[in-house]
Amino acid sequence: MQKILKPLAMASVAALATACAGNVAQDEEIIDKPAFTSADGVFTIDALEALGRVGDPRLSPDGSKILYSVSYESVEHNRSNADLYVMNADGSDNVRITRTARSEGNAVWTDGGKTIAFLYPDSEGKSQIWMMDADGSNRRQITSDGTGIDGFLFSPDQKKVMMIRRIKWARTAQDVYPDLPQATGRIIDDMMYKHWDEWVTEIPHPFIADFDGSSVGEMTDIMADEPLYEAPMKPFGGVESFAWSPDSRQLVYVSRKKTGMQYALSTNSDLYIYDLATGQTRNLTEGMMGYDTYPVFSPDGNTLAWLSMEHDGYESDKNRIFLLDMASGAKTDLTAEWDYTVDDIAWAPDGRSLYFRAYKDGVMPIFNIALADAKITQIAGGECDYAALLPAADGRLVTMRHSMLYPNEIFSVDTASGDITKLTAVNDDIFAQLTMPSVERRMVPTTDGKEMLVWVVKPQGFDATSKYPGLLYCQGGPQQAVSQFWSYRWNLALMAANGYVVIAPNRRGLPGFGTEWNAQISGDYGGQNMRDYFSAVDHVKAEPWLDEKHIGAVGASYGGFSVYWLAGHHDGRFAALIAHAGIFNTEAQYLETEEMWFANWDMGGAYWEKDNATAQATFANSPHRFVDKWDTPILITHGELDYRILSSQGEMAFNAATLRGVPAEMLIFPDENHWILKPQNAILWQRVFFRWLDKWLKPNS
Repeated sequence: MQKILKPLAMASVAALATACAGNVAQDEEIIDKPAFTSADGVFTIDALEALGRVGDPRLSPDGSKILYSVSYESVEHNRSNADLYVMNADGSDNVRITRTARSEGNAVWTDGGKTIAFLYPDSEGKSQIWMMDADGSNRRQITSDGTGIDGFLFSPDQKKVMMIRRIKWARTAQDVYPDLPQATGRIIDDMMYKHWDEWVTEIPHPFIADFDGSSVGEMTDIMADEPLYEAPMKPFGGVESFAWSPDSRQLVYVSRKKTGMQYALSTNSDLYIYDLATGQTRNLTEGMMGYDTYPVFSPDGNTLAWLSMEHDGYESDKNRIFLLDMASGAKTDLTAEWDYTVDDIAWAPDGRSLYFRAYKDGVMPIFNIALADAKITQIAGGECDYAALLPAADGRLVTMRHSMLYPNEIFSVDTASGDITKLTAVNDDIFAQLTMPSVERRMVPTTDGKEMLVWVVKPQGFDATSKYPGLLYCQGGPQQAVSQFWSYRWNLALMAANGYVVIAPNRRGLPGFGTEWNAQISGDYGGQNMRDYFSAVDHVKAEPWLDEKHIGAVGASYGGFSVYWLAGHHDGRFAALIAHAGIFNTEAQYLETEEMWFANWDMGGAYWEKDNATAQATFANSPHRFVDKWDTPILITHGELDYRILSSQGEMAFNAATLRGVPAEMLIFPDENHWILKPQNAILWQRVFFRWLDKWLKPNS
């Protein structure tokens, strides 16, 4: 039984200002916590934007302190900024140690907890390694690298440092024709020339250098003699892709050693171990064909744990915990009997077990698995998601958690008793002014005789004798969990606070309900998962308080595909639709996207493979084929820097709706990618989102 203990207060604003006075750059604007006062106690867009975003907690080597960051957004300056805080492990003596105009990142304890290293821009805006004393004083720049440092990891003895730097990848026009110095054309002769929001001109490589405590020596690219492979893997890989051996003699790293079309077709990454003394590299996971990621050495260095997927090309495969005996080379699947996918792992200090997080039954608890017998024990649960794993030697585990009703705060878990202590209260002053919506868990029958978890989020002050318009939330991914997630754009509490009952199904294809449920959607776009959506809507609209004539459907990415598909099949269930960054034409999407492994696995293959029944069924179900049945007002939003699902998909859908005479509106962002990240654009998106819904779903407003 878990017990929530009273949160401990943060240090006063006056104390923070005194502690940080020496860090202010006088010629730059400082982004601090914005002033916020609620006039009516309703959770609004302004309240969402005012929230502090807690992240990246780090436990000091002796377990007595916690380092973490809090970022705030400035609508006026249209950007955000993160600063660093340090508190005691029980949440007391919470002090802000930086107050700067730009964000500190990748912050870690060094020198046994006496100092802190972090990334921060230099005077030219290039990210460098900096250090400061543990109280934020004596700040100094450690590197002056011309390309900038994207991440770093000190060896356990702190005599070496691994740094992620970028090296040139693509040919420029000037490489081929030096007499055209102002030509901007890209010369491309192979695939994987773009990622989510960038044209690939550089790729990351790991460099190792000596470190004497105050300066970094000459850097050595440990992959210099190989073809242009990425390490870490773009676009999201970082320092979690590396692990130093406890004796500091070896470095394990993740790489998919493929280029061009092979890279575009495969998810087969491997773990490689680099020996500093010999300069030799060895593949530790040869023959393991899926993603191998997240290497972590046991405290004694005898065992390497990592996350491994089985199938090449399947990026949402079950993540298994594998162990490698470093002496014998024997590999063990520790989670062979566990039917859920693992998110991340951390060794217990005694090396006898591992902590891990995994989606299960609509939430993300923390578990422990024993090496001796693979016994799994839930350590922390509840109607929430946990978001970090920092085990301490005294039996505590520092973590973050959030739900649909509140963002991340830092917590401490007693792993023996299950008692949970809230350590930070970054946003308590804002939530104290608000009456939040409520969340209900429902099990809904599906058309194939199963049961599906559906979250129903109700407005604050819900009155069962009144009528409310509804929203079906369609998840993206397509295999991304609908857990107790918190989002700064697709925020279900904000939707409910605007007077809507939100229906959020854990339809087929989502993790947390076993590998069969998760895998079913692949090759079945427009199939059972859409029937699951109908089951959820039909179940909830039977309630007397749901206005069945005023239900909308909203979603992004695969959720946007879902909205486009529902537009041609919903049989009058919906009165308004919103699709963001959605796939409208799957044939075009197959050739427009960059990660072909995803298209091949999820769509079943290419549309020209006439004998491929799965692929032909996928493309026959493309939303653009059913525009003749569109009759529901639709809002379409997209970013022009989205290179995963091009904005042309949204433009085609808008044109199709308009030509059909269907009420339609389009919001295009020339400076946003698959996500909407700039503060003023985020507010614009929310305002247009609710203006459109209110117009069609609240006829009396």
